[in-house]
Order: sequence, then C-alpha cells, then structure tokens
Amino acid sequence: MNTALKRIFRYTKPYRKYFYLAVISAFIGVILSLIVPILTGKAVDMMIGADDVDFKGLAKLAAIMTAIILASTFFQWIMTLCTNQLSYRTARDIRCDIFEKLNHLPLKYIDSHSKGNITGTVINDMEIVSDGLLQGFTQFFTGIVTIVGTLALMLSISIKITLAVVIMTPLSLFAASKITKLSHDSFSKQSQARGAMNGFIDEMVGNQHLVKAFSYEDTAEEKFEKLNRDLGDFGVKATFFSSMSNPTTRFVNGLIYAVAGLTGAFSVINGIFSVGRLTSFLSYANQYTKPFNEISGVIAELQNAVASAERIFDLLDEPSESSDENLIELENCNGTVEMNRVSFSYNPKVKLIQDFSISVKSGQKIAIVGPTGCGKTTIINLILRFYDVDSGEIRVSGNDIRTIKRNSLRSVYGMVLQDTWLFCGTIAENIAYSKPDTSREEIIAAAKAVHAHGFIKRLSDGYDTVIGENGGGLSQGQKQLISIARIMLANPPMLILDEATSNIDIRTEQYVQRAFDKIMTGKTVFIIAHRLSTIKNADVILVMKDGNIIEQGNHNQLIEKNGFYAQMYRSRLAEV
Repeated sequence: MNTALKRIFRYTKPYRKYFYLAVISAFIGVILSLIVPILTGKAVDMMIGADDVDFKGLAKLAAIMTAIILASTFFQWIMTLCTNQLSYRTARDIRCDIFEKLNHLPLKYIDSHSKGNITGTVINDMEIVSDGLLQGFTQFFTGIVTIVGTLALMLSISIKITLAVVIMTPLSLFAASKITKLSHDSFSKQSQARGAMNGFIDEMVGNQHLVKAFSYEDTAEEKFEKLNRDLGDFGVKATFFSSMSNPTTRFVNGLIYAVAGLTGAFSVINGIFSVGRLTSFLSYANQYTKPFNEISGVIAELQNAVASAERIFDLLDEPSESSDENLIELENCNGTVEMNRVSFSYNPKVKLIQDFSISVKSGQKIAIVGPTGCGKTTIINLILRFYDVDSGEIRVSGNDIRTIKRNSLRSVYGMVLQDTWLFCGTIAENIAYSKPDTSREEIIAAAKAVHAHGFIKRLSDGYDTVIGENGGGLSQGQKQLISIARIMLANPPMLILDEATSNIDIRTEQYVQRAFDKIMTGKTVFIIAHRLSTIKNADVILVMKDGNIIEQGNHNQLIEKNGFYAQMYRSRLAEV
C-alpha cells in the first residue's frame, strides 16, 4: 500500500504549485475558521443577563465574524480548486502512461489477458484512484491544520482539559487503524473481482452472436451470477469493515467531547474560566475530533483507491518490448526472407516450431498450408516480430529482424487477416488508415480495384458513411473488402494474406483475385489459405505439420509426390 501511494505522489511533482497553493489556502482558511469560536465565546460573555447585554459589542462581533467566515469560505474554495487540478492532472498523466504502456507491451501479454480486464484497469480503476486521491488530499490538508490549530487554542484555554482530550484521542486512531487493515484485503479482492467481471462482460457483449447461436445464454448467466456473487461478497465485506470505522471513531470522539464538557463545567462552577471560554473550548474540542471522523469516513474510498492503484502499477510494471532506439531503419527492401533454424513455443512446456528453415526469394508467392495448430499463423507472427524467436534467426533483405526497428520492419508488409478490424469512423477514413493524408481519388481507386466501390456508393453517405465499432452494419464480406482496399492503397513491397478472401463469395473473390494479381506483381507474398485456387497459383507451397515443413514445392510437384498435401487437396476437392 505504501509503495502505491508513494508512486501516486511521485506523479504529483510537476504540479507542486497547486500543492503549495492548496496547503497555503488550507492553512489560511482553517486558521480563519478557528477564530470564529473565540469570537463566539466573547459574544456569550457579553450576554450576562436579561438586562445586561452589550448589543453594540455583539453587532461589531457579528460583522467581524461574517467577514471572517466569508474569507474562510473563499480560501476553502481555492484549496478545493487546487486539489481538483492536482488530482485530475495527476490522473491524466497516469492514464497517458498506461496507454503508452499498452502500446509497448508485447503481444504475449495482450493475448494472455482479458481485454475487458485491461480496459477496466485503464478506465474504472483510474477513476477510483482519481476520486480517492481528491478526497485524500482534501482531508489531509484541512485535517492536519485543524488538529494543530485547535490543539494550540485549547491549550491556551485549559492545559488540564486539553491533556484529557489528547490522552483519549489515540483510542479513535487505534480503532480506525485496526478497521483499515481489515478493509484493505477486502477492497483488493473486490478490485480483482471487478476486473474479472469486466473481462467476462466484454467477452459476452463482443461475441453475443455466438452466445445466441450456441444457446449459451443460460451458461453465461450462471457464470455471471458467480462473478457477480463473488464481487458482491467482497464488496459487502469491504463495506462492512470500512463502515465500522466512522461510527466507531464517532463514538470514541463523543466520549472525548463528554469528558471535555463535564471537566469544563466543573471549571466554570469553580470560577476557573467563564461560560464563554467553555463555549469556545467545546467548539475547539468538537473541531479537534472532527478531522478524525472525516478521515475515517473516507477510509473506504482511500482503501479502494489504493487497491485500484496497485492494479494500475502492476500493469505499468509489466516488462515492455525491448527498445528500438539503436536499431536500424529498413531501406530499399528487396523482398527476401530467410528463416534459419528457428525454434519457438508460446508455452515452453508445449513444443511448436522446432529447427525451422526456409529461404524466400524476392517476388515469390509462398503458400503455407497444414492442419489447424501446425504453426501457420505463428510463422507470420515471427516474421512480423510480434513474438521473438526462442532460437535461430529471421532475416529480411539480409538483415536480422532483431536489428531493425519494429515500425520500419512492419511497414514493408501489408497484411489482410480473416478477422477484419474496422474502427468507428467513415469508410474513407478506414481505407486510408495506413495513409491518413491520402487523396479521395486514391481512396476511390483502391476501392474500385477490389470491387468495393459499388456497395460503398450505395450506402447512405457513400465514402463519408460513418460505421460503428468493428464495422457494425456491414456484412463480413464488405468489411473484408474495405480491409483489402486499405492494403491496396498502402501498396507495400511485401504482402501477408491470412485467409484474406475467406468471407467473400466466389464471384467477388474472382474480382479480388485479379486485383491481388496486380498488386502482387514483383512482390513477395505469404499466403495462408484453404481456397484451392489461391494455393494452386503459389510459386512454392509449404506443407506444415506439428511446427515443421514436411513437404514443399509447387502444386503439381506436390500432387505428383502423392503425400500429405495430395491427400489434403483431394479431400477438399471431394468436399467441393
């Protein structure tokens, strides 16, 4: 907990001016508010009896008290404004660091963690930290000054009664500290349960069509009820422990106030000081205990904020990708790719690719085929350096890809995947994703090349039609065509087509294939596909099984060998 708070406070350093101004405003505001009980006591002493009231003195005191209260309110407002600025700017900086971290995390982390859980950390946990930080700063500033100020003024009135108040104060702190320890663990578990629920909801909402298609609703509801029950249980425990803090400290503070009142009453009877001074002292005794009540009242928020901060810093502490700072830019890519004795596994206990070697010449069309899980897509992940090899090396244009800046390496590839991704924006913006400054004419030309222009023009606003997240409102085939048009526009020196035409009908595929033939001219192309026409036209077909190349050659050569590829080809031909 201490580490998380220290790291949060470290983020506040650029905004020290708000911190100092808040401290000064809190000090002035509280000091002014502490003057009011003194004036109140004097006012009480001016009212000795029914016919012995100093009205002129009371009027003067009322005017002074009004001015002091207005000034105190003004400085309290300045303090709140500064703490708001401090909290929200700090939260903004942490969010920026989180988003930057997400952009530099290896895909291994993204693939192995729930997207909803990550999103919950960035949004929900950060909001909780921001709210807790704001309340914590406010209570800290006003509380410390109030305690010190009231303590000094109480000592000036009566040392004996003040000591009685101070001696009983640790009872309140002891009760609050014990309850705080109990609530922290519950809030940590609550934060984890909240992240698990966010992840589950994100999965269910994002794949609702599959949920309905497989009649998974009842099972999903059962799992959600368990997650919801766990979150509720942890929340109830956390709330129970934290809610005990405020009434417990109020009870102890009530005892302190009672002791101060009784002791002060005897002092008045014995003539040690006046009723007005007792009134002032009791006001200060109440103000002295009030910060403890307020601090205990926000313990729940602070504990929740600390638990969320720990999740945030766990994410920020994840190892990032290695730096590209001293790596080279890939210039004049000639399209050659070599993989020399490459070995790689996602899980060290489960072997996948072992001692894999291949040499791809410039302009070749390489088709990679094989059963599911044989490592086809993994080859693409390694070539693009989404994952680093465990051993061996991969060279592009003669350069080890570990010596090339990632952006430079990936810029020479154009990739079309089976699972399309479109963002919320216009059709034109989605096509121009890789070249935001391109002209409308070039966008239209790319769309025409893949035969997407026709259906785009039929949309309500044509190329300016705004589509929802992930292309909501478009068919799978239409989304695929837009993704292919995006690559057509980028015109990179090498292409990767991973089931690129799987969601397109046969007639449209013929048009797209002609467009691909144009753009693939003179380019190195990696193709992962099951469509027979795409595989047959490849210069080299790599047949993979269990992470290894078991056959390679062109279509006719592999058919003549009558091996694994021939069997696979005939079985698919029979299906057709």
